Amino acid sequence: MDRREMLLGTVAMAAVVTAGKTFAAEHDHEHMKNMAHDHQSNRNEKLIAAASDCVLKANECLQHCIVAMGRGEADLAACASSSSQVAAICTALQQLASGESGRLPQLAKVAMAICKDCEEECKKTERHPECKACKEACVACYEECKKIAA
Repeated sequence: MDRREMLLGTVAMAAVVTAGKTFAAEHDHEHMKNMAHDHQSNRNEKLIAAASDCVLKANECLQHCIVAMGRGEADLAACASSSSQVAAICTALQQLASGESGRLPQLAKVAMAICKDCEEECKKTERHPECKACKEACVACYEECKKIAA
């Protein structure tokens, strides 16, 4: 192989590498654009956020109630039970809302009832910050569910 062939081979290899990088960059850009579009297309974002917050606050409330009941505060049993139910229904709500399920309106209606029950229980024990936060999260989730419930 002479110097000319070696130089042409090097130039050709550089062109292939550059083309590959350009293709990869364009592909990544297109992929990111599609991901942004997919993210924007979910019309249930507020419901997902409310349900997510409700799961978090309900779990915090539940854990607080369990610890407090262990110290003798038996009046937190109903609050613990209702926050446990909220965590379960709102987890399902998040999943169906994320997938834009056709059954979401029916589940939202059930979630509204469970969130309302939990709100009422947490009102009784809102002297505890965890219970008050759970109550407020339930109200917010209820309002978002109301917008789509069947």
